[in-house]
Amino acid sequence: MSSELSFFDLFIEASLLVQLVMLLLLVTSMVSWAFIFQRSKALNQAQIDLKKFEDKFWSGADLNKLYQELSARQSLSGLASLFTAGFKEFVRLRKSSHSSSDSIMQGASRAMRVSLSREIDELERHLPFLATTGSISPYIGLFGTVWGIMNSFIALGQVQQATLAMVAPGIAEALIATAMGLFAAIPAYVAYNQFISKVEKLENSYGNFMEEFSSILHRQTLVSPEPRSQAV
Repeated sequence: MSSELSFFDLFIEASLLVQLVMLLLLVTSMVSWAFIFQRSKALNQAQIDLKKFEDKFWSGADLNKLYQELSARQSLSGLASLFTAGFKEFVRLRKSSHSSSDSIMQGASRAMRVSLSREIDELERHLPFLATTGSISPYIGLFGTVWGIMNSFIALGQVQQATLAMVAPGIAEALIATAMGLFAAIPAYVAYNQFISKVEKLENSYGNFMEEFSSILHRQTLVSPEPRSQAV
């Protein structure tokens, strides 16, 4: 095999199936990197928003004013979404003369759980693709390698005198498929594990807030007719 043989030359000389495998892995890797950058930015922003909302909420802000301020925004996410969903349902049920304290709290908790589910779905967007890429890309690359080596040995069997120079290019181009499979899989697998850990931490923080906010709302049902600032 010539020392000047490049990756492009190996790709061009590969069989059609191996070329398709390489192209599939290349596209998969590019999409994975796009999702990695997008999810990294989104999760980092979610952590920043979490800290900002907690600082504002626990500073003693009036709940009615905070709700009105958040409701005026075009879109909400994270704790802001959980807070507005729970507080809106809480106020709606309190205005009903047939709602008991328990039913009010159950309704507010249910609204926050629905909002939490939507937030987690949003945080986990594209993560299944990264998990799938990390799991199956090496096998796709290995399939291309096996197919390429098989064709090389079939061609080798059709000549009377076989040399290493004859079979080496075919084996090299086949092994590239395995390398590309690993190149696509490793970053996706590492990123998925990091992202799922961040999502779990955010989910725990959201769950803790729901419990604390529910306690505040429960006290409001016992001490005042209208929800005001939280007691800490």
